[in-house]
Amino acid sequence: MLVHPNTGVAFESPVPPGSGWPGDPATPLTATATDAAQVRALAGSAGSVPELDARVSVCRACPRLVTWREDVAVTKRRAFADQPYWGRPVPGWGSQRPRIFIVGLAPAAHGANRTGRMFTGDRSGDQLYAALYRAGLVNQPISVDAADGLRTEQVRISAPVKCAPPANVPTPVERDTCWPWLESEWRLVSEHVRVVVALGGFGWQIALRLPGAPEVQAIRGTPKPRFGHGVVATLASGARLLGCYHPSQQNMFTGRLTPAMLDDIFIKAKELAGIR
Repeated sequence: MLVHPNTGVAFESPVPPGSGWPGDPATPLTATATDAAQVRALAGSAGSVPELDARVSVCRACPRLVTWREDVAVTKRRAFADQPYWGRPVPGWGSQRPRIFIVGLAPAAHGANRTGRMFTGDRSGDQLYAALYRAGLVNQPISVDAADGLRTEQVRISAPVKCAPPANVPTPVERDTCWPWLESEWRLVSEHVRVVVALGGFGWQIALRLPGAPEVQAIRGTPKPRFGHGVVATLASGARLLGCYHPSQQNMFTGRLTPAMLDDIFIKAKELAGIR
């Protein structure tokens, strides 16, 4: 067992549910999905965001992803060799009544798979949360672990794949198996959402799959809107879809995406969401 860098409490890697990890939504009795049918059933019957988050966090439906995330949690990266790793699926993070819903792709092996919070523990998250802070959407500019005090009343961050995939690439079957978790998350929060921010082209395509979104094209008889940084489309729910280049290390290093460009996106998101 190793000591959590913030709380000083020792944990196994991966972290067993209900063992006291900060923010762990599950208990040893939380229902666990072990195949695609069980994912659909447990996601569809979740009656609240906390219940859904708990079920997400113990899912074992994709054998390859389970093996990978747990192997990474044991072998670790040298820089984090003295830390316990979450090593489980990562549920969405943020408000249960968000006005802005941010969609990425999947947890990073040594980021959210280590810390247990979406976009936390890697450079993409450093850029994202710093921009959210500058926009006044979170209470602090850094997100380092699940016990650091980060809070928000306006934003929720999620992903269509809840486990860290090898080479950051889930298979089509894994994406389809995991999809009901995001679908149910949207069901539980969508009435509050005014803006969906899609991080990257994949996030954009995922956002267009959210319940209600395809109706826009069917009604208008037009092609699906194409992704672009700063592009705005309207979903059937009335929420606006806003495209943003992914804040990956490569995009930031090459200048394809800059902090100023991120700031512009979240200023626009606040405006569209009616947040002062």
